[in-house]
Amino acid sequence: MSNDTNTDDSLHEQEDSPAETPFDEGADSGSNLQHEEAEEVDEHTIDDLGSDVEIEADVADDVDEDDLLGGLQIETSEEITVPDRLVDQVIGQEHARDVIMKAAKQRRHVMMIGSPGTGKSMLAKAMSELLPREELQDVLVYHNPDDGNRPKVRTVPAGKGDQIVEAHKEEARKRNQMRSFLMWIIIAVVLGYSLIIAQQVLLGILAAGIIYLAFRYGSRGSDAMVPNLIVNNADQKAAPFQDATGAHAGALLGDVRHDPFQSGGMETPSHDRVEPGAIHKANKGVLFIDEINTLDVRSQQHLMTAIQEGEFGITGQSERSSGAMVQTEPVPTDFIMIAAGNLDAMENMHPALRSRIKGYGYEVYMDDTIEDSPEMRRKYARFVAQEVSNDGRLPHFTEEAIEEVILEARRRAGRKGHLTLEFRNLGGLVRVAGDIARGENAEFTTRDHVLQAKRRARSIEQQIADQYIQRRKDYELSVNDGFVTGRVNGLAVMGEDSGIMLPVMAEVTPSQGPGRVIATGQLKEMAEESVQNVSAIIKKFSNQDLSEMDVHVQFVQTGQQGVDGDSASITVATAVISALEDIPIDQSVAMTGSLSVRGDVLPVGGVTHKIEAAAKAGCDTVIIPAANEQDVMIEDEYKEMIDIIPVSHISEVLEVALEGEPEKDSLVDRLKSITGSALNKGKGVGPSSPSPQ
Repeated sequence: MSNDTNTDDSLHEQEDSPAETPFDEGADSGSNLQHEEAEEVDEHTIDDLGSDVEIEADVADDVDEDDLLGGLQIETSEEITVPDRLVDQVIGQEHARDVIMKAAKQRRHVMMIGSPGTGKSMLAKAMSELLPREELQDVLVYHNPDDGNRPKVRTVPAGKGDQIVEAHKEEARKRNQMRSFLMWIIIAVVLGYSLIIAQQVLLGILAAGIIYLAFRYGSRGSDAMVPNLIVNNADQKAAPFQDATGAHAGALLGDVRHDPFQSGGMETPSHDRVEPGAIHKANKGVLFIDEINTLDVRSQQHLMTAIQEGEFGITGQSERSSGAMVQTEPVPTDFIMIAAGNLDAMENMHPALRSRIKGYGYEVYMDDTIEDSPEMRRKYARFVAQEVSNDGRLPHFTEEAIEEVILEARRRAGRKGHLTLEFRNLGGLVRVAGDIARGENAEFTTRDHVLQAKRRARSIEQQIADQYIQRRKDYELSVNDGFVTGRVNGLAVMGEDSGIMLPVMAEVTPSQGPGRVIATGQLKEMAEESVQNVSAIIKKFSNQDLSEMDVHVQFVQTGQQGVDGDSASITVATAVISALEDIPIDQSVAMTGSLSVRGDVLPVGGVTHKIEAAAKAGCDTVIIPAANEQDVMIEDEYKEMIDIIPVSHISEVLEVALEGEPEKDSLVDRLKSITGSALNKGKGVGPSSPSPQ
């Protein structure tokens, strides 16, 4: 047995005596020059990345500003070279790209906030490629002979962990062979003695069994000497990247497996049950957590500790498990954290965790759109090539098909002169179009395939909206011709990209008490406030004593989702004025727009989708705010179906929507005289953020 001890001691000496210190602090000291050289290489390559990378394809010398491909002289996307590095595939997000570049150089934490699909996870993965090369480490957990529930932790240079484990296994195998050889010799002697000399067969067999069990039980102690390699970076060529999005506490912080056999020699040594967490695997690399606010408070607190201390011990995450009794020495957690989420992520995020990220790094907001330019259109063409290349099964896109994708990027931006940066949804369109082409065994994906994909790849909200429109036609709930008093075809948006027609009805009745404006239809706070703003215009405009009248406003068939936003303001005002003056409204007209208390029509969001919804519902004319005229990018099929009239004041709305010349002209003149100051040049529409509806 003394030989085994000496062998084990010599093995520890070969490990550069890791038992003396919990971390191999000298691991990086011998490679300072190499580290500096690696940083120098990065200095030359890190500045040329992402959106700065030029398109490797033929580009015309004189680029036409209206060329949808930005001057690219290609026939298919196959002619566009896709960059090898992930970071070079990033399109747009100039500010975020610069932040990631600086954070990678200085090893800073980053929090990225923005809409889904804008490239947060892609930038996080790209950051691991940008990190300066460091000496990666393997992490081993050893049995602690003094206290089995306090395993020891050792760090060694990457690749050496496997060698140490194999050496321990080889030593254990040799010891087991020696024990087995010795056991069989003793058993043979005992059986021989009992059979030949003592002539007690049963006694000999019993003695042999006892000897066998004793040796087997003793061999378990030598197996416990083999360390557990919990972090193995032997094959890791770049900085580690760990995506811990949605990870439970054990997967994030590490865990110790439960052992149902805790006595009698059948138990598993505690160090063998230790499991690393994402924070330990990300050491010297990047830890990415999307939707950071979904982590429970306890996990966020432990994450703070790991960031602050650069080390975090592993223990069982369930208090009912035997693993809860185990606590390892600290394990290194020197990672860069990239936290991501939507705007609501900041509300439920632990303030101290956010403070640590901000104090030791950067916060960046992801752009939703980017300015349309020939250079960016070329990059969007490269994006199509990237999606085809990454999928590996799609036919390449023709020139016309790429142009149609870029047109859709313009349309989804919702802003004149901009392209959307929500590439996940746009990539979905590319994949659906490619699937259609592949299903037809087409050599290339054509414009027709993209048009089919746009119809097939409708959102759930759009499919529901189309069903609503059809059902209303079936039950004659949609009115798109004739004239009706107090009824207006309003327009709203479902989700983010689906328009729907929303009728609004108004009625004026004698009051049983003080006059009120009563609005129904599951109105939310902003919608209720817009109705109150409308009432200010009506009170100022009307010659009647509204203190003795109730004004009822009904948003028809809003459903459980209700109305959220102020884009129905001009709709409500028109309906109420029609009811007060008893002048019918043209039902072939639909409208959307916010309204100030002085009668100005203010911009709203989603005008493109609303116009298309009006066209689908059979309306001939749609009224929109003049400020939104630049945002209109409807499909070609709807351009001939509907007339778009931009307005800047409620009087212009009434001129278009109301029936009858004498009564209407008199009413509009009276309204202009009351709110004339609002019509003066330069005092109309001020800057305003579009409403989501």
